[in-house]
Amino acid sequence: MRIALVAGEPSGDYLGGGLIKALKAAQPDAEFEGIGGEHMTAAGLQSLYPLSALSVMGVVEVVAHLPRLLGIRRSLRRRWLENPPDLFIGIDAPDFNLGVSRVLKAAGIPSVQYVSPTVWAWRQKRIHALRKAVDRVLCIYPFEHAFFQSRDIDSVFVGHPLADAIELQIDHQAARSTLGLSASTPLVAILPGSRRSEIDRLLPVFCETAKRLKSRWPSMAFILPAATADLKPVIEEMVTRAGVEDAVVIPGQARTALAAADAALVASGTATLEAMLSKCPSVMAYRVNRITAMLARRSLTIPFFAMPNLMAGEMIMPEFVQQEATAERITPAIERLLASEDTRAELSQRFSALHRQLRQGASEQAARAALALLS
Repeated sequence: MRIALVAGEPSGDYLGGGLIKALKAAQPDAEFEGIGGEHMTAAGLQSLYPLSALSVMGVVEVVAHLPRLLGIRRSLRRRWLENPPDLFIGIDAPDFNLGVSRVLKAAGIPSVQYVSPTVWAWRQKRIHALRKAVDRVLCIYPFEHAFFQSRDIDSVFVGHPLADAIELQIDHQAARSTLGLSASTPLVAILPGSRRSEIDRLLPVFCETAKRLKSRWPSMAFILPAATADLKPVIEEMVTRAGVEDAVVIPGQARTALAAADAALVASGTATLEAMLSKCPSVMAYRVNRITAMLARRSLTIPFFAMPNLMAGEMIMPEFVQQEATAERITPAIERLLASEDTRAELSQRFSALHRQLRQGASEQAARAALALLS
């Protein structure tokens, strides 16, 4: 059996790594090829292009890289039409992957989209293209599955692998010990994103916020996990230039940093989910290109951006977007979290309840639902 998979960013690579392991457990003779990063290649994927080749976000940013992205997509479609895999699985990155799966499905190759496109959030007309492009959608959040059920789209709620990987009970002190940090030092984790464009827009604001927090709590320390090895020197240089004292940049280990921290400042996306699962009271902030924001604003249908807020149906994680994402607005929100143990304890309970909803054995469920198409 030969299975093609494409992930478009580090969070998708993590999901894909677990999925490939589960697929191999069910089909030991299976071979895997496509696009992925360290998790997927370690699990057995032959990656035809580096993951970084697809890690672009935002309308303007994508346009700048469009010729290269279209070239990669044409190459994959040609390869898999000439030598068809038994199954294609696109992992997130719907703008890229649906263009591949549509052609493969039309040629009779079963196609799956793992992680729902955010048609429930904006540009809902894309659901028609989704119906034509894939045979099944694997949803990682329960509200997505409910959305597709009401619109007659074949979907399966599989849960989220991160919810399986992270324990329901977080050992705060053990996380600090792992990172070599004092048990008593006030600590804020800062996660500015996994793409260079995110870091360029957000980290200066996050650094200014850190300096303001430091002026109130002189003993406070900051920990900044770099999502990839190539981003670590970039973050270090920006933090040093901004003059943030007692800030340590570490390679990866975002979940450990969140488990160790008293509070966190995170970018929109997977980091909000990691913070929730790590039971870390957090504030979310995000900025995108002005044109991207203008286009998105016209078709948005959701009241919140942070995943804990979407799941809870209310704002349990303060969020600041675009012009509101300033140190002046963000700093008081983090100060309130740091100042109140009762607030942090209440948030931990809310986060735990949401965590249980997502803890479903996702990789095994996803593998089972994808392979079921072959029978």
